[in-house]
Amino acid sequence: MRAPGRFVRARSGAGRPAAPRPGFGDPAMTTNPTEPRLTSLSHGGGCGCKIAPGVLSEILKGSVNMPVPPELLVGIETADDAAVYKLNDQQALIATTDFFMPIVDDPYDFGRIAATNAISDVYAMGGRPIMALALVGMPINVLSTATIGRILEGGQSVCREAGIPVAGGHTIDSVEPIYGLVALGLVHPQRVKKNADARAGDVLILGKPLGVGVLSAALKKEKLDADGYARMIASTTKLNTPGPELAELPGVHALTDVTGFGLAGHGLELARGAGLTVTLDMAKVPVIQGARELAAEGFITGASGRNWAGYGKDVQLPSDFAAVDQSLLTDPQTSGGLLVSCSPGSAEQVLAVFRRHGFEQAAVVGACSAGEPKLVVV
Repeated sequence: MRAPGRFVRARSGAGRPAAPRPGFGDPAMTTNPTEPRLTSLSHGGGCGCKIAPGVLSEILKGSVNMPVPPELLVGIETADDAAVYKLNDQQALIATTDFFMPIVDDPYDFGRIAATNAISDVYAMGGRPIMALALVGMPINVLSTATIGRILEGGQSVCREAGIPVAGGHTIDSVEPIYGLVALGLVHPQRVKKNADARAGDVLILGKPLGVGVLSAALKKEKLDADGYARMIASTTKLNTPGPELAELPGVHALTDVTGFGLAGHGLELARGAGLTVTLDMAKVPVIQGARELAAEGFITGASGRNWAGYGKDVQLPSDFAAVDQSLLTDPQTSGGLLVSCSPGSAEQVLAVFRRHGFEQAAVVGACSAGEPKLVVV
């Protein structure tokens, strides 16, 4: 179910086309050249801003048990992508929020990336987005209203592409720039795809290549060229639209998206939720062109190391596993791809759906098997 078109049209004038525009692909571009680079105003960027998994576990273990109504189909139990609340026998509401600090310096692109990332969680539950609310925190004495407006315009352009309105939001004056969305969606209760529903014997298919964190690290150090920037933007602003169609395939058992904890971290969440061993074949994992070389040169985010510190004890690597490959598995993906757990017989159908939506690098990257909840890399 989509939001009525009239709501979308009413706000469409605030956005800009997603097509290339003057200055697109210039990593240093900002609205006002006298202002500081957006990435210089934050201590982290994109999904690399996430609290480290080990620290997050410590914070949450003291949480007070909350009453759980039977209508709450998905809550916090398995670290899933969104909460899902059953409205009736035909509809369930998906609710999620994502926001972060700048991963790029172009304000319009920052807005697009943040909005794409937030809406992704709706798709990852098998749903269709219906509405968004903007979450905005900006240093108003540092950034001009024009620059802040461009960030919002970028987010609005993605929401327009998704067919939903930005129906409101909240703003604060903050030390570091922060932008994101609350995203709401609808899904049939029987088509909700949880990360805990993977089955032994399933294969795993990844929709987008890895390497966003590596490229962002190079960008922050002004070592990413225009081609690399364009590849980064193309990946991070591509909506995970295959989600609802994948949810309708009987052979698709579980969905999640790969974001701040990296492929290893989100693969491990799937393993823990389903009580299975997840095996990844590193040779089959797609990587953004140029990312492996940049990682080998040392362009690795701090979040990558924090990720490994948080869950590395539950990951089994080959004795000769390359350090660069480990950094790619833990690389925080901002607006990363869908990770699909499906029966082997459904793999070609799943890949066909991805390719119809323009995800040419989607690939089978692993499998699930009976065993203790852990991640094994071969």
